[in-house]
Amino acid sequence: MGYLRELPNVRYQSPLAHKNSSKDFILVKNLFRKNKLLDWLSVSGANMFNKFVVADGARPDNVAEDIYGSAELDYVVIISCGITNLRDEWPLSSKELHEYVENKYGLAGMGEIHHYETLEVRDENNRLILPAGQIVDSTFTIDGPSTKYNGLGVTWSGRNPSTIGILNAEKNIYESSSSSTYVGDTISPITGVSNYDYETQKNEQKREIRPLKSQYLQMFISDFKRIMRYDRNSQYITDKLITTDNTDIVT
Repeated sequence: MGYLRELPNVRYQSPLAHKNSSKDFILVKNLFRKNKLLDWLSVSGANMFNKFVVADGARPDNVAEDIYGSAELDYVVIISCGITNLRDEWPLSSKELHEYVENKYGLAGMGEIHHYETLEVRDENNRLILPAGQIVDSTFTIDGPSTKYNGLGVTWSGRNPSTIGILNAEKNIYESSSSSTYVGDTISPITGVSNYDYETQKNEQKREIRPLKSQYLQMFISDFKRIMRYDRNSQYITDKLITTDNTDIVT
């Protein structure tokens, strides 16, 4: 991985059982040496990033190969997207998602309702009555067109109202695969979201990332290497190596 190669080293007293003496040291990577994008870049530098949708099963190295031509630049994707916990913030593959949901909710619980959301409702003039996607209780209702218009035969619609569909008497909705038409005094324009659909929605949101544009790659790498260098101090050996005290030596 290119990221580990760029990390500076620390000269650390050897903990190995087969060391020759108490003066032996080993070189280890300084995993505490980290960096992140400057805060102003996330706002003022928005044009430096591209919208990118992660394909099913793709890893950061696959994305780096697509954008920068090298899988070893996966750390550029991770850092520029502000990802700090790859396991939780990178999208799962379809197979991984199914296994995750089954482990979390159990096979029988995958289809159970996680929560309810509103459906979009518009009046006869296409004015928005209720936006979609608001989380509500299973008993959520609003006044219907009959209440609003004193019992007149006005209908409201959701999605494409070209097809009336079949009446759902409990919700006062005519439902079809392409539309919902609302009638009556009180309507309940909601839909249940299963545990599996809920986790799928969260996973799909992670697919939309904003990695650094390729034209800014060399600037990023130059700054990255500069930040990874050590300044001169009491532990300094080179700009890529510092040493620690040897506590095994008694003076």
